[in-house]
Amino acid sequence: MHIPVLLAPLLAHLIPPERDRAALRALDGTVGAGGHSAALLDAGVGSLLGLDLDPAALALAAETLAPFGDRVRLVHASYADMAQAARSHGWDAVDLILLDLGVSSMQLDTPERGFAFRHDAPLDMRFDPSSPSMTAADLVNTLTAEALADILSRYGEERESRRIARAIIAARPINTTRALAAAVESAIPRRFWGDIHPATRTFQALRIAVNDELSAVERGIEAGLDLLASGGRMGVISFHSLEDRIVKDAFKLAATACICPPHVPVCVCGHQASVRLVTRKPITADADETAANPRSRSAKLRVVAKL
Repeated sequence: MHIPVLLAPLLAHLIPPERDRAALRALDGTVGAGGHSAALLDAGVGSLLGLDLDPAALALAAETLAPFGDRVRLVHASYADMAQAARSHGWDAVDLILLDLGVSSMQLDTPERGFAFRHDAPLDMRFDPSSPSMTAADLVNTLTAEALADILSRYGEERESRRIARAIIAARPINTTRALAAAVESAIPRRFWGDIHPATRTFQALRIAVNDELSAVERGIEAGLDLLASGGRMGVISFHSLEDRIVKDAFKLAATACICPPHVPVCVCGHQASVRLVTRKPITADADETAANPRSRSAKLRVVAKL
């Protein structure tokens, strides 16, 4: 079952306290199963546009959000394209934007999607299975060892990237999740496995590469900050350091009035702050939430408000 993470702090920080909630327009760029969206609508937010690349997620969201009737519209789209989706919906600006990044528990728990190695399944990992983009199997079976190692190092922060890449090349063709996990296992002696399975970072890295996730985060934040109405708020929940670093840096830049180098005595950049930081440090789950929902352990919420 999908449990939305950081739900209470999200509602507390994302909804502007001084605004008429019934007049607020919300955009959930990663609507998933609809848990966060339902909570926003239950809290009185007037209308919501939900986006997701995953058709299966949209089908679940449609069931979850059906009681809210025409207050909700769901669109098959990436959050990186939220501006176009909003304009198509007749919205030039929105008051609330939420992004819950990364892979969902729903996707991890669907073996045939190929995101996890708990079950043997085709090595896919696309958020949108209907897209013509390359699958994880395409990557592991066609890239050079150098290109594979670069992906594992850059997106998985895998220290043994070269050794694992060589093992993958040697085990080709690899078309299932268990075959990939076995190739990684063969590269790392069991005494060095540590607290997590040695294939965990490899699976993360390939998923990020398949879905071009970090580029989508950058484009999505830029689009969201432009789309926000004055006084509107944007919240982003991230689950690993690569995502959070992008969110942190983008929000910090948008909240900074001058970006001239320190040695420049008078501002010449002309940069103006467009937001203020609602959360100066990321909000994380408390002990009760992590006990009830282990996935929330690594979640970080950052929120900004449009000036």
